[in-house]
Amino acid sequence: MGADLVLAPQTRLHLASRSPRRGELLAQIGVAFDTVAFRNPPREDMELDETPYRGEDPTVYVRRVARAKAEHGWRIVNWRNLARQPLLAADTTLEFDGEIIGKPFDAGHAVAILHRLSGATHRVLTAVAVGFEDRVESALSVSEVRFRHLGDAEIRRYVASGEPLDKAGAYGIQGRASIFVEHLAGSYSGVMGLPLFETANLLGRFGFRL
Repeated sequence: MGADLVLAPQTRLHLASRSPRRGELLAQIGVAFDTVAFRNPPREDMELDETPYRGEDPTVYVRRVARAKAEHGWRIVNWRNLARQPLLAADTTLEFDGEIIGKPFDAGHAVAILHRLSGATHRVLTAVAVGFEDRVESALSVSEVRFRHLGDAEIRRYVASGEPLDKAGAYGIQGRASIFVEHLAGSYSGVMGLPLFETANLLGRFGFRL
């Protein structure tokens, strides 16, 4: 469906994410939002399984999950009789050597991930999806990040800080891991979890004036 089907200018949206970083990035570009929380974190919500399919391409995977979040979030808007305003969802994952790397399961897993990323280049994939009524549109941001060589002791100190445990790829570029990044090609905000260029373009299709 085309953008001309959204007639009234939009001033607020629903954000289907608990991420404070995504909320901060939306506020940075002047978008007001109401948070729509799923019953459980998406990994545990039976209606929103984030398990990759066997052999699934990472870009296909991240787009699929972002779209599923937007569709499920819109169902919640209907179930709860919330305001009829667009709903934004996003998903971020890493690709390293063709493998999808999501959030670590525990501290030991975070240490293992960071050892793999040390001294190498990986891709950060963030898909954004907006749903409104029977329409869902999405956009994809792809960035390349190269880490310097990391020592085992500094990896363990970083993991002990707790920062990497809820983040795709076991690091947050906006936090302590900023000193790991030797080179970035792409979207800094996309690596954070919400690519603002793609998000703004997508919201424009739904009547937002930014």
